[in-house]
Amino acid sequence: LCLLGVSTRRETAIELLEKLQESGDVPGHKLQSLKKVLQSEFCTAIREATVAAFAASEGHSHPRVVELPKTEEGLGFNVMGGKEQNSPIYISRIIPGGVAERHGGLKRGDQLLSVNGVSVEGEHHEKAVELLKAAKDSVKLVVRYTPKVLEEMEARFEKLRTARRRQQQQLLMQQQQQQNLASQQNHMS
Repeated sequence: LCLLGVSTRRETAIELLEKLQESGDVPGHKLQSLKKVLQSEFCTAIREATVAAFAASEGHSHPRVVELPKTEEGLGFNVMGGKEQNSPIYISRIIPGGVAERHGGLKRGDQLLSVNGVSVEGEHHEKAVELLKAAKDSVKLVVRYTPKVLEEMEARFEKLRTARRRQQQQLLMQQQQQQNLASQQNHMS
């Protein structure tokens, strides 16, 4: 019963115990012991850890707050994504030796949810960058670790880059062929 997951289920379990106690089918002292366990800090901790572990296994975690000092060297991380790319905004790189790495708390794969209290969910990339640049002494970020989604997004971007490269190569080849043809025609005349 302790691993039921959500507090509403715990309340339902406690209500069930009370009904069992009223029925008299189960000795009251046993039900009271079970009720104490369900309401204990230990059970709450196990329930929260189970929910967090399940969320992490699905590639998600609880949002967390990271506060970084704003220095002349910047914040020490890069972001990618945004509404124009049909994706959330992510921390794509932690700069080695930068503020973010020195202070810890941010990870590559963190989804950026808000900057100094302003939501960037569903926003354009540039808005997040502007908010980060506009921060004065420090910046308070709300982030959530979702590495699987970042991996999928990076794979999608890589496919687009590869397709663009192929297209550019084909265009260059066509231009070279046209130049060769024009050169051959000039030599013939």
